[in-house]
Amino acid sequence: MSDSTTVPSYKDGLKDLVQQLGGMMPEDKLAIFNRDAEQLAEAYASPLMINKGDKAPSFSLPNVDGKSVALEDLLQQGPVVLTFYRGTWCPYCNLELKTYQQILPQIKQAGASFVAVSSMTPDNSLQMKDSNELEFEVLSDVGNKVAGRYTTVIKNPDTSIQAMADLGYDFHSFYDDKSAELPVPAIFVIAKNGTVLFAGSAGGDYRQRTEPREILDALA
Repeated sequence: MSDSTTVPSYKDGLKDLVQQLGGMMPEDKLAIFNRDAEQLAEAYASPLMINKGDKAPSFSLPNVDGKSVALEDLLQQGPVVLTFYRGTWCPYCNLELKTYQQILPQIKQAGASFVAVSSMTPDNSLQMKDSNELEFEVLSDVGNKVAGRYTTVIKNPDTSIQAMADLGYDFHSFYDDKSAELPVPAIFVIAKNGTVLFAGSAGGDYRQRTEPREILDALA
């Protein structure tokens, strides 16, 4: 497994992202997003539906090309790292997936595959994959049917949706429905036999994510 000096840090990237957002986003809008994240942190401190030692729920979801990808098939090839994220409009999700992309060689070296899941439509999932140059599967879980078996599904606060609209982003355009439901970000390392080796989530505060080192340690 890779030496710790070569493993990127999400928190380091977050520091740069916070600075960028502070320089490009109106202060009142950024304050809305931060306040909503803090409230979600209080409401959803322990969002995981399954934990280490549990059997990972099976699923089959379409990728960006419309091809069905089944967990069972992936596990036949080796362990699976599975993450649930909010959407391509979320800067913290973009940072998270770009950070995980950097450790994809180490993940593959461990004989594992990496899969990212959101409730966005396949077209928007494709945008996520292309814009971040992701080399792993990005799947669409429309309606959060799979996400709800792994992590808590919540409603994106109306204040955040309105703040996005004020900034020129139509939140609902990324999804097939108007439910505004999103998964609380979470990540799982699943052994070849389907047993969860690692289950991690920073809770409702979507600004925080699991560090890459924790993923690699679980695969070691």
